[in-house]
Amino acid sequence: MTVNGERVGVAYSLFDVLEFLHEAGLPTKDTAVDDPELIDWQGGGPYRWNSTVG
Repeated sequence: MTVNGERVGVAYSLFDVLEFLHEAGLPTKDTAVDDPELIDWQGGGPYRWNSTVG
């Protein structure tokens, strides 16, 4: 996952995404994780997670 151009790690769940946003000082409350203007999902999405990484 990349936040503001900096790689912060791999998100394995929506909880991970919210944790990375929180650690970066970005708001997590009321964050529209399905808004394509806010988050560019690659290889999955807020409601679909791949079981493997690679």
